Amino acid sequence: MNAPVGPLTESPVLSQPYLLFLGDTAEPGFAKTAFGLRDWAPDKCVGELRLTGATVSTGLTAMTPAEARAQGARAMVIGVANQGGVIPPAWRASLIEALEAGLDLIAGMHMRLADMPEVAAAAQRLGRRLFDVRVPPADIPIATGRKRSGKRLLTVGTDCALGKKYTALALAAAFTARGVDTDFRASGQTGIMIAGGGIPMDAVVSDFEAGAAEILSPDAPDDHWDIIEGQGSLAHPAYAAVSLGLLHGSQPDVFVVCHEPGRTVMLGTAGYSVASIEEIVELTIALGRRTNPAIRCGGFAFNTSALDPAEAEALMARESERLGLPVADPVRRGPAFDALVSSCLG
Repeated sequence: MNAPVGPLTESPVLSQPYLLFLGDTAEPGFAKTAFGLRDWAPDKCVGELRLTGATVSTGLTAMTPAEARAQGARAMVIGVANQGGVIPPAWRASLIEALEAGLDLIAGMHMRLADMPEVAAAAQRLGRRLFDVRVPPADIPIATGRKRSGKRLLTVGTDCALGKKYTALALAAAFTARGVDTDFRASGQTGIMIAGGGIPMDAVVSDFEAGAAEILSPDAPDDHWDIIEGQGSLAHPAYAAVSLGLLHGSQPDVFVVCHEPGRTVMLGTAGYSVASIEEIVELTIALGRRTNPAIRCGGFAFNTSALDPAEAEALMARESERLGLPVADPVRRGPAFDALVSSCLG
């Protein structure tokens, strides 16, 4: 039961750089894949393609697939993760246009590119490749609960799509800058596209969630840190299952709570209010102690993108005093973020 788990199947090498496809998206929270690639892999992004009706933009140059191919793009990425992970019929002509322009296709949706007959046929006819990133490996074991060597940090959230990936990436970079041996462990499609590997946790069958989290962060030297990208929220009425499996399997020594001040309703729900920071701390400790009795909160990461700098700084200072731990915006960085890093490292 407590034998070490085996290695994961290696992820395929994705075609790069990318044209980011935003479809007709009007909800910024659903375009986190495109924004994540723009912010954390800018050298891999050539431009964007939006359809009529889209109100969300990455700010990159608008391009047709042919123009992107001429600028060096080698694949078009569906930069949207909508509810249910569905590829609407209205998008499919653009996907085929990209194939005809010489681009491969990359998607992180629950609906697979390879399962759409017209897209699969076009790819085969044109000799193009289809990458479905949101496909977990086939060799995931059931969790053992075995305590692994090394140290782990997990980002958790009061809701979905508010900064867990950004926080994990920023903390991993900061740990590395301090000379700490660190790996970022991607658990979602965008993180996998950025890191080049990982496990799409929300595509794993529930019985194997914790097992997937165990092999995502394997045994490591005692001074090594795995910074694990969180998913969903323990308080979300739809997505709590993936959050709990990730928490139990990753056995974090430290967790950081991610929160967006001003958000009142949980993303994609009808009338469920966003959980309080205190509720998430309480839930995470109570449930996380099952596999790591020493779990602790290292602090809080706020997404203050809707606030001006002075307002954000004042709010985070007040909340830090109230909560008794560092509060920082991992995008704005600064002394507050340095304090968060120090707190996490202990």
